[in-house]
Amino acid sequence: IAWHASLARHWTPGEAAARDLLRRFVQADTLGAYGDARDRPDRPATSRLSPYLHFGEVSPRQVWTAIGKASERAGQAPAQWRTGKFCAELVWREFAAQLLHHFPTMPERSRTATFDAMPWRNDAAHFRAWTRGRTGYALVDAGMRQLWQTGWMHNRVRMVTASFLVKNLLHRWQDGARWFWDTLVDADLASNSMNWQWVAGSSPDAAPFFRIFNPESQADKFDPEGHYRREFVPEAGGPGAVPPLVDLKRSRQQALDAFATLRTREPS
Repeated sequence: IAWHASLARHWTPGEAAARDLLRRFVQADTLGAYGDARDRPDRPATSRLSPYLHFGEVSPRQVWTAIGKASERAGQAPAQWRTGKFCAELVWREFAAQLLHHFPTMPERSRTATFDAMPWRNDAAHFRAWTRGRTGYALVDAGMRQLWQTGWMHNRVRMVTASFLVKNLLHRWQDGARWFWDTLVDADLASNSMNWQWVAGSSPDAAPFFRIFNPESQADKFDPEGHYRREFVPEAGGPGAVPPLVDLKRSRQQALDAFATLRTREPS
């Protein structure tokens, strides 16, 4: 599979490309709108600097400094831009690195040991359908196809696709993390491991397990006109559409029931 040919159309490796991308991001309206628009996969609202950060072609300090200078030129005080959403994401990345340093088993083992007893289903056919973007839920499928075609996926959609695998399909997070590790151009071991455990509810400061993203309501909210879904899943809603892999309501309840078995095992 000539997977590299598709990636080459979307990415230009190297320090020069990283500096140019950073310069354009801080000079455009994208930075000012980042906090409100970053969750919209149908808009070019993110920096796309993550691959360059991963490979060291730009450093977090360089990005932090560029954000600060651009923000202060726009009239923001340091206390304002330093607590902004973009800087928070940089800090979140550093937090992941610290966790991996102190807990080197994080890529393989749940930080909350209770999750070791989770009654996962681990259906191989379901997992393959998820990797190929054939779950029957357009936002999930669009994200997985974007990943395969470009080596990248929008952050909001990463959370939705991960939640669908772990909770609606009751598949262990480690397999999803490995798939992302193999296919993402920004596959940072620390961030990838921590973020998958965040969705699964097993990492420090994680989302609670009962927070299950509904891919349909997420699509309505963050891709309201369907541009993102149509770009990667043009057959959605048509005669060639894939039927839903699972029922959302039923699979959500099954996930909650599975999680309830863990609480009965916790020591009093």
